Amino acid sequence: MKENIIIDKTYKFAVRIVKLNQFLCREHKEFTLSKQIIKSGTSIGANTEEANSGQSKKDFISKLSIALKEAKETHYWLRLLHDTDYISKQMFDSLIHDCDEIIMIINRILITSRKNLNEENENKKTIKLNEKM
Repeated sequence: MKENIIIDKTYKFAVRIVKLNQFLCREHKEFTLSKQIIKSGTSIGANTEEANSGQSKKDFISKLSIALKEAKETHYWLRLLHDTDYISKQMFDSLIHDCDEIIMIINRILITSRKNLNEENENKKTIKLNEKM
């Protein structure tokens, strides 16, 4: 099976988010923010996996767009947890770095995928016009 970097990175990130949730609940008795970050942080990988099995290019783009939104939401929760002293600077720096990297990769994939889809649609239009002539 061919290695898929974004699938691997989002899965490993989800594992880290689950461990962060456990830490927040155990060490800080924090249950509200921890629920928010576990939902968004694990959803990134789930939507990336789903996108990878998309039924069409549009479906792929749609699911990956959701993963990007979830990654940006997770970025927000990480900043909030850090700024309210629930997580250390070291933990924050490590998690935010991974989150930023995931956002950057997903964004690049989406830009390329949308460009390819638009080119494909233009080619189909050209073929139809040529057939009418």
